[in-house]
Amino acid sequence: MDILVTLDEAYLCPLRVMLTSLLLNHPGERFEVYLLHSGIPEEPLGRLGEGLRALGGRLTPIWVDEKLFQNAPITRKYPQEMYYRLLAGQLLPQSLERVLYLDPDILIINSLLPLWELEMGGYLFAAASHTGKTELKNSVNRIRLGTERDYFNSGVLLINLRECRERIHPQEIFDFVQAHAGELLLPDQDVLNELYSESILEVDDFLWNYDARNFSSYLLRSGGSFGFEQLLRQTAVLHFCGRDKPWKGRSAQPLHILYRHYLQLAGRYLPA
Repeated sequence: MDILVTLDEAYLCPLRVMLTSLLLNHPGERFEVYLLHSGIPEEPLGRLGEGLRALGGRLTPIWVDEKLFQNAPITRKYPQEMYYRLLAGQLLPQSLERVLYLDPDILIINSLLPLWELEMGGYLFAAASHTGKTELKNSVNRIRLGTERDYFNSGVLLINLRECRERIHPQEIFDFVQAHAGELLLPDQDVLNELYSESILEVDDFLWNYDARNFSSYLLRSGGSFGFEQLLRQTAVLHFCGRDKPWKGRSAQPLHILYRHYLQLAGRYLPA
């Protein structure tokens, strides 16, 4: 299974937690982890690679030359890393036909194989939208962007690299960001939805992109049938969206205790 992550050095700690949860919950599975970056030092990358090899994975760091984005709108709000997942077809080896992008603020608690093996047809991406009776942001974002489809979260993306190489053009993305810079709230996510929403295959957020902030909302949405036990048995991806990150300290959010468990495991299996 080929995994894609894109980040800077500040996110190496949560990345180790995510990768620990991924590898421990896929015993016997082999993973190639492609890390697109533009400035992480070799020493921490080397330590991470050694730890992954001990767990049966392999790290392939790919340095992205900043000159590739010299024509792209880049500011503090719009760092160049925001483009990497959308341009994975151009940045990853041509031999790859698909890759699974994962945000570093994620836990993997069940098998990703059903998602990885999903038949995509001609779709560019497979992604989930955070919908439900109490999820108002989805409707607000549809109105804000003027799209008919649900607002897809870009934190988990199964990417059809073969289709992306043919149909996604970097300058089209750069031009869109330049023209709408003042309107974009979640830049890479807004670009994904505005330009490519019709080419996204929707998957179930309960299973593949569960917003950990909204445990009560999911419980309500399911009529009380999808609680902790069902989550632990069925959900594969827990996504700790928003500013209240579980590695920053104590929180009242119910699923943060599970994250702190994997944080401890990461210290044992993938130490810094």
